Amino acid sequence: MTVLGIDPGVATVGWGFVHYDGYRFSNPEYGALITPPKIPLERRLEMIYDDLTKLIDRLKPDCVSIEELFFSKNITTGIAVAHARGVIMLACQKAGLPCYEFKPPQVKQAVVGYGNAEKKQVMLMTQMLLNLKELPRPDDAADGLALAVCCAHSLGMARLNAKLQNR
Repeated sequence: MTVLGIDPGVATVGWGFVHYDGYRFSNPEYGALITPPKIPLERRLEMIYDDLTKLIDRLKPDCVSIEELFFSKNITTGIAVAHARGVIMLACQKAGLPCYEFKPPQVKQAVVGYGNAEKKQVMLMTQMLLNLKELPRPDDAADGLALAVCCAHSLGMARLNAKLQNR
């Protein structure tokens, strides 16, 4: 199975792509979609949609994992990210891809084994799980990879449980 993990944002959309065979990960790719800060929000959203559509066409993932929106102190930033998240989900829908959503503690639990893990712990464990020579950068791309790992583990467990129930 191949999974595209996406960390939504307006300025930076982090992404990570992994192959998972049920036992190990291989051929990870990662990066970030960047939009310029001084252009209107609607243009930035269009750029995110266009760039993500091209990325999906190139990678051909089986599914997409996206972080659920987490509002902290700055609700204005959260609203803009919600717009970007909607555009990302639309691009996935248009591509016919199932989109799975995960909360930050679920990702931390799946990658590190502890739902309150620090960001650095998640990055280091992601690096280890994917056998990367260095920490993925930018941080948003590392988050995208962690989302992909979380989804692959979750779907792998769901498939295993289904197999066991059908015995």
